[in-house]
Amino acid sequence: MAKPKRKEINFTKDSILTLMQEIYNELVEQRSTAIRIQNKMISMMKEPEDMTVIGPVIEKQQKIINDCVEKKLSLSKLQSGIWEKQNSREEVFDITEMDESILQGLIEKDISLEGESFTL
Repeated sequence: MAKPKRKEINFTKDSILTLMQEIYNELVEQRSTAIRIQNKMISMMKEPEDMTVIGPVIEKQQKIINDCVEKKLSLSKLQSGIWEKQNSREEVFDITEMDESILQGLIEKDISLEGESFTL
């Protein structure tokens, strides 16, 4: 049964912090899974010819790992911007267009990685 898609995101401080935490947790899980698969593939290599079979799998896992690092950096920049705005203003929470575009990019990348398979 498919999870119903959210049609509206309320940009409150708590909802954004919760969303960022969810994104971070999923990134950690995706990265751990990719590293585990990559290590399993490397341990299965016995001969140089095995690299032709296992190489593409290792390359795909490395791409997932790199994407996770890139998304973590984007998330960190977004959190830093929010932190600075929070400390510079009293009780006013505002998201700039840049923050919104970074957040939207993270969400889109996360959705695109959800479709990728992590099975062996």
